[in-house]
Amino acid sequence: MDEELKSKVIGVDISIERTTLAIVDIRGNILAEDSFVTSDYQNISEYVSELSDRLYLLMENNGGYEKIRSIGISAPSCSSITGCIINAANLPWKGEIPLAALIRDRMGMAVAVGNDAHVAALGEYTYGAAHGLKDFIIVSLGVGVGSCFFSQGREHIGTEGYAGEWGHATLFDGGRQCGCGKKGCIESYVGAHGIVRTAKDLLLESDEPSLMRDIDHLNPKNIFECCEQGDALAIETYSKTGYLLGLALANYANIINPQAIILTGGISRAGQYLLDPTRESFEEHVFPNMRNKVRIVVSRMDNRERDVLGASALAWEVPEYSLFK
Repeated sequence: MDEELKSKVIGVDISIERTTLAIVDIRGNILAEDSFVTSDYQNISEYVSELSDRLYLLMENNGGYEKIRSIGISAPSCSSITGCIINAANLPWKGEIPLAALIRDRMGMAVAVGNDAHVAALGEYTYGAAHGLKDFIIVSLGVGVGSCFFSQGREHIGTEGYAGEWGHATLFDGGRQCGCGKKGCIESYVGAHGIVRTAKDLLLESDEPSLMRDIDHLNPKNIFECCEQGDALAIETYSKTGYLLGLALANYANIINPQAIILTGGISRAGQYLLDPTRESFEEHVFPNMRNKVRIVVSRMDNRERDVLGASALAWEVPEYSLFK
């Protein structure tokens, strides 16, 4: 097989809500993509079959198998060292899932996997807000809360690939129950479920009128929309969240001493209601020598596009392998 023909890779982003797969060329252009609902497949074997079928179809419809060099996959609680998803708090499959081996065996080609927060950092470093930076932290704010940091231009992944599980650092001893099984994790306060919990607590503690009282299923997006309409309790919800986020980020920065902290994920779109209290709390709690020296910014990249591109960057790095040479 002429290696020069293999000018494309496939990036796969497995998120809690959706799985997105895309063919990407060497310049980072997304040439074709597909997606499906992750939670529709509660059994990992059925999920792998669906993903493999869609990968084959995507390749066949866009130049054929022989044009694809390798596959890169981003997933929560996934280790690039072991190739496994292990005890993912927010995915339907529990225990140890040998994801890289399962996809490699089905597809007969090289597969690289990485933790979703690490892949997001790689995407930002290669194509986004972290381009040109050497020391930075990426924090993903969604249903789950993940992070990754780069030091002197290199990603830190740790002994088994789980470095950066900042969302599961304890913020309050014996605090709220977290999906990981622990109590008081950062995620249980600044993740999506945590924000809703804060809003409900405020509604119970007060008889103040609020648009949130008329919403059957609160989520960070509709709480933000209430903020936009001047709802005081909704604004307080994000103010409390931002205070805790800023405090937790200050502790992180005290260890890493980054140039910047880049926020990604749907919750990061809450604008001034989240960012202003976050930045204020950060400056209050960070080591004095770092005050006003660490930028906290929101990624401008589309989340799914960044994560697919980050996964494709993983794919370029894996040694080529094919059963069909």
